[in-house]
Amino acid sequence: MAAVSRERVRTALERVVTAAGFDLEDVAVTAAGRRSVIRVIVDRDGGVDMDAIAAVSRVVSDALDNSDATGDTPYTLEVTSPGVDRPLTEPRHWRRAAGRLVVAGDIRGRVVGADDTAVTLLVDGTERVVPYTDLAPGKVQIEFDRAGGGA
Repeated sequence: MAAVSRERVRTALERVVTAAGFDLEDVAVTAAGRRSVIRVIVDRDGGVDMDAIAAVSRVVSDALDNSDATGDTPYTLEVTSPGVDRPLTEPRHWRRAAGRLVVAGDIRGRVVGADDTAVTLLVDGTERVVPYTDLAPGKVQIEFDRAGGGA
């Protein structure tokens, strides 16, 4: 029984996940005894709720069952969203973080907007446009008292 390849699974899922209206953020494959655990991380503008996860899980499961990506290896499928601790590395990540407080390297500010080349952050009351090429991966900050103020 050969190990399940992450790249083969990703290739088998990329188009069907996109066709279902989601971004395929990542695929992880880990061995669990004689089985593999296939973890599929999806996202989309507006976020994903439990109904969306259930819908995309069916699409992903059907795609894996109808491909040879897993060979004859039994697997357990987990479909999930990225979570708040995912680093912001792509323009779509920054866009989806609009309104959130983030830290990227030595910059701390609130995401005002993002396009394909830069993110606009509110830093100490001033909007600052930062090209992605000048920006470290971002991390969303958890705010327990959002009503208390801005950045």
